Amino acid sequence: MFKILLLLLLATISARSQDYDVLVYGATPAGIAAAIAAGQEGATVLLVEPSARIGGMLANGLSHVDLRTLEGMSGFYRRFTQRVVQHYGGDAKGTFHGTFAEPKVNLAVLETMLAEKKNITVWKQRALEGVRISGEGTNSGERSLEIALLADQENKRFPVSARYFIDATYEGDLIAAARIPYRLGREGAAEYGESLAPARADVQLQGYNFRLCLTKEPANRVAIPRPEGWKRTDYEAVIPLLESGKLKSVFTSAGGGIFKAHEPPLPGGKYDVNDVSGGLVRLSLPGENAEWPEGVGGAFVRDGDDFDVASLVPFSRTGLRQARARVFDEHVRWNVGLLYFLQHDPAVPAKFRDEAREWGLPADEFTDNGHLPHQLYVREARRMRGIYVFSEKDSAHAPGDARGVLHRDSVAMGDYGPNCHGTAHEGPRTGGKHRGEFYKPSPPYQIPFGVILPPEKYAVDNLLAPGPVSSTHVGFCTLRFEPIWAALGEAAGTAARIAIARKCSVHRVPVALVQERLHAAGAATIYMSDVLPGHPDFALVQWWGTAGGFHGLAPKPDTDGARGAHLFGQYFEAFPNHAADLEKVLDSTTAERWRALALELGCPAEKLPAVAPETTRGTWLRAVGATLRPAGR
Repeated sequence: MFKILLLLLLATISARSQDYDVLVYGATPAGIAAAIAAGQEGATVLLVEPSARIGGMLANGLSHVDLRTLEGMSGFYRRFTQRVVQHYGGDAKGTFHGTFAEPKVNLAVLETMLAEKKNITVWKQRALEGVRISGEGTNSGERSLEIALLADQENKRFPVSARYFIDATYEGDLIAAARIPYRLGREGAAEYGESLAPARADVQLQGYNFRLCLTKEPANRVAIPRPEGWKRTDYEAVIPLLESGKLKSVFTSAGGGIFKAHEPPLPGGKYDVNDVSGGLVRLSLPGENAEWPEGVGGAFVRDGDDFDVASLVPFSRTGLRQARARVFDEHVRWNVGLLYFLQHDPAVPAKFRDEAREWGLPADEFTDNGHLPHQLYVREARRMRGIYVFSEKDSAHAPGDARGVLHRDSVAMGDYGPNCHGTAHEGPRTGGKHRGEFYKPSPPYQIPFGVILPPEKYAVDNLLAPGPVSSTHVGFCTLRFEPIWAALGEAAGTAARIAIARKCSVHRVPVALVQERLHAAGAATIYMSDVLPGHPDFALVQWWGTAGGFHGLAPKPDTDGARGAHLFGQYFEAFPNHAADLEKVLDSTTAERWRALALELGCPAEKLPAVAPETTRGTWLRAVGATLRPAGR
């Protein structure tokens, strides 16, 4: 019945719908990067955010961003961090090169970057109600999204037509509405040969929590509120753990505490506060988030050879808003209510109570929301089943190589390995243990174009999905970080821009052209430790490296994902054996490998550069690039 009513409604209002070249759903870092990339050549872009605040987690408390090395930053995210440094008067050190910033500053910078693009329109508090798809009801595979129906908080509806659509949400609501295959939960270990996967598939999701922004500065400190529905009995089991010495403190920068306050502090004396991995008391609540992706009784879309459009349950927001509100409120009660309890309950040992009372909410953050973040840290929800499924092996070393698995169709890269805060909880909430938790080192890795492309069979031909990216649970735990989402969003927006110009399906966009445009914009498709965005040879080195030119030059280290020198926290110097070394003399072994690759890429044998004793890598590569890469690339 819902499907019939929705189709009738869309049919009656399609004639008066607003029209854009690109509609991006979800103003996350992926969505903002996608919107800016898609609009570079004047395309009209509508960026829609269901909540009252753009920026996703970057503007909602996640301020110690998940990356391993500064060399891993490129493209949109690097430009964003440079703007942050400018905002703070050029203080690169105090912001760790723009990666540490107050939520309000991250928000202001992102808003400014969008406001500079007059062809981008931003709508907030507009949630997806449904879509209309041309070619629906056929098995030809020729389907296109035509109209998205959006609704505001008062349920006023806004139909919007677009030529191309991008799902940049954390939840994958747009791909679900378009009835594109997706997965919820974990794959079994045998399905993709993953060592970190469980023996059998299940429906468990990685736990959520808030990234609270807190401060100890009295002049800017607001008291922790007692959440609605707060009950003392929910927290009193913490007291024996404090009395026994099993918990050493309330706040910690590592372990032995309840709240992880990332060091160093942010500008303004603020802290990004997170879940303590492996702790006795966790902020994340795996299992309590099961309703978030689809509400109560949400149907799983099947993926596989028996996928049948006619069998799918139509997308419906019935009960979804209420279900997400319940999950949100329960996490507020636990995350915020726990700190309130520790500050006020007389049974809490005095030293812990006194420590807890030093902390409060910043008066100048989230002023429109009681100084609390607008968004819950949704670490995992739907995952599209796209052209390529990113799994654990894709963040592993190539055989015998210092570098990761080679993907010549890469459109982004990352340097943060698989990371899961747990998918289930055993025992009592306080003092029990998370299950399904893992943290695995990996080398920097490439991310194929196919992870943001829906499958061609029974898919739509004008949708890209950098948010609910195509991956296994383990693979998603590698990709689920804001800089990587931003990189995938930039790739999606770039592909949409090319599709607009060529008037073609997203599946017909040449990946080489996407890569060329990304490299020109300073976005990396392979990790290089010495030739960074802004370097005159950046695009050349990215092209050659993505083709495989820097693979096979250094052996696999004794330790998987061996890192550079430790800086602090989760941050390191550049990964070893990932440099281009352009000034290094081209040795005979490397020259032989490079000649073979150049011939494979189409370089005529007579145009191969000669190798003299003094020929450097850079000299030889520039000569090959001049032959193989069209002028201006």
